[in-house]
Amino acid sequence: MEKNAKIYVAGHRGLVGSAIWRNLESKGYTNLVGRTHAELDLLDGVAVRRFFDEEQPEYVILAAAFVGGIMANSIYRADFIWRNLQIQQNVIGESFRHGVKKLLFLGSTCIYPREAPQPISEDALLTSPLEYTNEPYAIAKIAGLKMCESFNLQYGTNYIAVMPTNLYGPNDNFDLERSHVMPAMIRKMHLAKLRMEGDREGLRRDFDRLPVCGVDGKASDAEIDAVLDRFGIADGVLNLWGSGTPLREFLWSEDMADASVYVMEHVDFEQLKGTHPDVRNCHINIGSGKEITIARLAELVKEAVGFKGEIHWDASKPDGTMRKLTDVSKLHSLGWHHKVEIEDGVPALYRWYLAQNR
Repeated sequence: MEKNAKIYVAGHRGLVGSAIWRNLESKGYTNLVGRTHAELDLLDGVAVRRFFDEEQPEYVILAAAFVGGIMANSIYRADFIWRNLQIQQNVIGESFRHGVKKLLFLGSTCIYPREAPQPISEDALLTSPLEYTNEPYAIAKIAGLKMCESFNLQYGTNYIAVMPTNLYGPNDNFDLERSHVMPAMIRKMHLAKLRMEGDREGLRRDFDRLPVCGVDGKASDAEIDAVLDRFGIADGVLNLWGSGTPLREFLWSEDMADASVYVMEHVDFEQLKGTHPDVRNCHINIGSGKEITIARLAELVKEAVGFKGEIHWDASKPDGTMRKLTDVSKLHSLGWHHKVEIEDGVPALYRWYLAQNR
């Protein structure tokens, strides 16, 4: 990509999009375009077409998506499939109509079967049933990567799909109803620490910045405590979903951003499709290739937060997929490796979270 090329980053305020934006700026790209949801609703096909007509981006990075953790996936199943399909249809479709030189589509490793052999290679896609709890989101992301692949094969476009593992980092979503496991655990542990220490001012400050279930810091102590109880944040005890035994792989969002920009700069579809006439599964896994139990993650978070209470596991709640480690050999063969280890990333994310509450 040319340093002055117009690059549209869809979702530039989100966890990954904001990190990609910063990475591009650090590498000297000077013509970046972003729109907030208030400025451009990606569900609105007419508005998206108007945006492409006016801006004429040369490169597109599609990091915008409707996302959430296991609780949100269970509750908002329709939203997870129709919103993501609509966003992808609009952005990828208009990229094609406007002759975008290259597009990067960000998916998720939840596209892979629940019982996929470990570590999961790109060729595991569509070989057996998905994990039911996040099936709608996974189907939407599979459709997106196959849309990219199909445009490339039929029209000769250069659209690359990357499937990141579980991401965490600055600008993460800490909404207790919708967040992924890492930010949810960090915020719950932080609130548990404040409650155990009797720090009502700290609790109110946290609720004021990010209300929970409509309850902010102006609510009564009883109302705040009722919300804390609802999410398993008791006095001296933090109750977490599941058994703690599932294994998960995590990647620092700024590492993901660096991998994304690297792919945009150095990788083309022609390198991925190979020479076999039956072209399929040209996406790239993005991850660390390392895994950790959820229970061990909780211990890292507890240490970073300084919570002195107990952690209890509620095995009656779903664990989700028991193991989901990506095979990152394709990524490594293309020349990229992660840098931030989770032992350093967890305290870094907690420090970032604290800075937002000051």
